Amino acid sequence: MILASLLIILGFTSLIFGANWLVDGASSLAKKNNVSDLVIGLTIVAFGTSAPELVVNSVASFNGLSDIVFGNIIGSNNFNLFIILGIAGLIYPITVQSSTAWREIPISLIVALLLFVLANDFLTTQNPEISRWDGVLLLMGFIYFIYYVFSQLKQDKSEVIFYNEKSNYKIWGLIIMGIAGLIIGVKLVVDHSINMATELGVSQKIIGLTIIAAGTSLPELVTSIVAALKRIAISRLEM
Repeated sequence: MILASLLIILGFTSLIFGANWLVDGASSLAKKNNVSDLVIGLTIVAFGTSAPELVVNSVASFNGLSDIVFGNIIGSNNFNLFIILGIAGLIYPITVQSSTAWREIPISLIVALLLFVLANDFLTTQNPEISRWDGVLLLMGFIYFIYYVFSQLKQDKSEVIFYNEKSNYKIWGLIIMGIAGLIIGVKLVVDHSINMATELGVSQKIIGLTIIAAGTSLPELVTSIVAALKRIAISRLEM
C-alpha cells in the first residue's frame, strides 16, 4: 500500500511536468504560426491529454471490460465539464468565443445525443451495444470534426501576445515530452489506484466512473490549471 501511494505521487508529479511542457509547446506553436489558441487546444492539446483515455479504453475493450469503458467515458466527460471547467473558471474568467458557443458546443451536444442513441439501440435490437459499425460511424464523425477544425485555420487567427520565441525543435520537443509525461503519469496513477480500489472490493463500474475517469482526466485538469495560471501571468505582463 505504501509503495502504491508513492507511485501515485510520482504519477501526479509526471502529470504536472507533462502538462506544463505541453502547454508551453502548444502555446509557442500557436503564437509562432499565428494560429488561434482555440484551434491548438482542439487538436494538439486535446489529443495529448486524451491519450490516457484512449489507451485505457482500448485495453479495457480488448479484454471485454465494458463497464470500465463506459464508466471511463461518462465519468471523464462529467469530470471535464463540472470539475475541470469549474476549477479553471475559479482561477481565471474563461472568455467564450462566439464560434465556440454556436458551433463547437452544439457539436459536442450532438455527439452526446448520438452516443445515447447508439448505446440504446432501441430501434434495432433487444441487446444494446456499441457495435463495430457504430465505432466506424463515430470515427467518421471525428474525421469530419478534424476537417472542420482545420477549415477554421484560414478564418480564425489569434492576436499575437508577447512570448519568448522558441525554435521548432524545442517546441516539438516540449510537446512530445509533455504528452509522454502525461501518459506515464496517468498510467501510474490509474493502475495503482485501481489496485487499491480492487483490494477494497469496489465494482468495475464504480471504478470506471470515479477512479479511472478522474485519473485519465487528470491531464486535462492539470493542463487547464496551468493554462489558466499562465493566462494570469500574461495579463500581469500586459498591465
